[in-house]
Amino acid sequence: MTRLSQLNSRNALIATHDTLATVLALFASSYLRFEGGEYFFDRVPLLLRILPYFVAFSVVVCYVFNLTTTKWRFISLPDLLNILRAATTLAVALLVLDYIFVAPNVRGAPVAPNLGAFFFGKVTIILFWFLEISFLSALRLTYRYFRYVRVRRHAKAEDASPTLLIGRAADAEILLRGIESGAVKRIWPVGVLSPSPADRGQSIRNIPVLGGLDDIEDVIGDFARRNKPIMRVVMTPSAFDPEARPEAILMRARRLGLIVNRLPSLESGDAPRLTNVAVEDLLLRASENIDYGRLEALVKGKAVIVTGGGGSIGSEICDRVATFGAARLLVIENSEPALYAVTETLAARESGVTIEGRIADIRDRERVMRLMSEFKPDIVFHAAALKHVPILERDWSEGVKTNIFGTVNVADAALAAGAGAMVMISTDKAIEPVSMLGLTKRFAEMYCQALDHDLAHQMGAKARMRLISVRFGNVLASNGSVVPKFKAQIEAGGPVTVTHPDMVRYFMTIREACDLVLMAATHALAPLRPDVSVYVLNMGQPVRIVDLAERMIRLSGLQPGHDIDIVFTGIRPGERLNEILFASEEPAVEIGVAGIMAAKPNEPPMQALRLWITALEQAIARDDRASIKAVLKDAVPEFGSLPAIEQAVSPG
Repeated sequence: MTRLSQLNSRNALIATHDTLATVLALFASSYLRFEGGEYFFDRVPLLLRILPYFVAFSVVVCYVFNLTTTKWRFISLPDLLNILRAATTLAVALLVLDYIFVAPNVRGAPVAPNLGAFFFGKVTIILFWFLEISFLSALRLTYRYFRYVRVRRHAKAEDASPTLLIGRAADAEILLRGIESGAVKRIWPVGVLSPSPADRGQSIRNIPVLGGLDDIEDVIGDFARRNKPIMRVVMTPSAFDPEARPEAILMRARRLGLIVNRLPSLESGDAPRLTNVAVEDLLLRASENIDYGRLEALVKGKAVIVTGGGGSIGSEICDRVATFGAARLLVIENSEPALYAVTETLAARESGVTIEGRIADIRDRERVMRLMSEFKPDIVFHAAALKHVPILERDWSEGVKTNIFGTVNVADAALAAGAGAMVMISTDKAIEPVSMLGLTKRFAEMYCQALDHDLAHQMGAKARMRLISVRFGNVLASNGSVVPKFKAQIEAGGPVTVTHPDMVRYFMTIREACDLVLMAATHALAPLRPDVSVYVLNMGQPVRIVDLAERMIRLSGLQPGHDIDIVFTGIRPGERLNEILFASEEPAVEIGVAGIMAAKPNEPPMQALRLWITALEQAIARDDRASIKAVLKDAVPEFGSLPAIEQAVSPG
């Protein structure tokens, strides 16, 4: 759809305004230049002959510089610069008209001896330039000010709570714009506390910076003494930087009885809305810088399938795919409540994506084949899996059916449907595995690697489909994660249970993990096919689980060991103290993408994998646990190796 086809009556009114402003500026500049005397009236007949052509030209100029299509409610510096460009273009056009077209005719026209050498002259054109800028800007700025005053008045009148903003000036300015536009409601900022000394003593959109982060008690007390109590604190993204000590801010605000909200980063595509500050927001490491343009290029206008779309990772991938402009999205999920929840959430966003949800089990090969054949995806994100270590240690066969057979079904169906890529969500537990979760995921990785390898060698550079796996560790607040478990235990009064005092894990947010998964896919689909198919996310520094538990207890305003006890329950089957990111036989490869590395290919041939799959199917049919273990041990020799077992049971 072209820009012209989207014009409406509002744009026609704006064009009419700009046309009248141009006509008025043209006549006013001539009248002022010639002081309304005979020189002005001598020029009127020719001016009226020129006028229709110049007005038509001005309409085109205003449209080209977006004056016709810009909403006056949001006029800002870029729009004023466009007015400046439009006025300059029209002034130059008058200069060309005067010096090339009109002036020779005037000099040769005896009927108009009083017009002089030039029709307009430089002074008239300069006057026109100033008046055109003034006339085009005046009503726009007046309307902008009217809307600004009205929104501020409504914000104060609608039970808006006095609010203190925490963060740097740039972040606070984004929130203040959101309030002025009406996107953020029911808060009224009275001041800003900034960690930057350069901000202090300044004002941001007429809101004063009252001090640094350590001044929160003094500022709250000062407003209370003036009978203007502050009810709420809003932490902007910069307030969560480590140097800002966000934990201290949260604890001090809660001691003062304030409501604490946060403003999400707008770079990631989020709307400017306030959310509650969760404990996990304060457990974050510094996030990688994501090139969101690459993510948009990956999915914009594409047909995307997400298996396991109702889970923590799957639903977030669905959200990101919708955010970055996919044309169609098919959510495959075997849980009816989870499927309903994610499709309703996506539909409520009104992102313009055509969303479908289908109940299906990835173990059902025919069902998966049929769904993908009908949908014809460009990209498949495979997040469906069984992931809980203790459960899979008890129910081996279920892990094999879902994590291995299910992945084989999804990969084969994606290939048959002509998909451009399949991205499997893997785990750091797949490296030198000691658990059935890690073992089944490693086998699934090998199948995807082997299929990707065969496609590359059969078709060479023409191979269209990529099959990749992306490994990462624990994600905060996901289903089954330790963070929600600890929160529930703290709310219940304790104790908080930790398996071992030396247990260490990697953590990252669901949002960052999913964005990096998409980023890995952009690398795999580069025009020059990379010789890697297993990607590993940079998880930062590992975290001791007991330290995490103590930190969460303190953030809740309690003391570990005094208000809430920590109890060590012992390592569970399939767990190890420290996770690793690369196996000894698959060295890391730098790929030039921040936050992501790759593992050097190390997969058995597809022929061997198919023999193992057949043997697993037979063992599953007999419910022969010993045969299942023997086949998997043959396929993944490092499973249960001495170093891995020692790491799993080492007292540290």
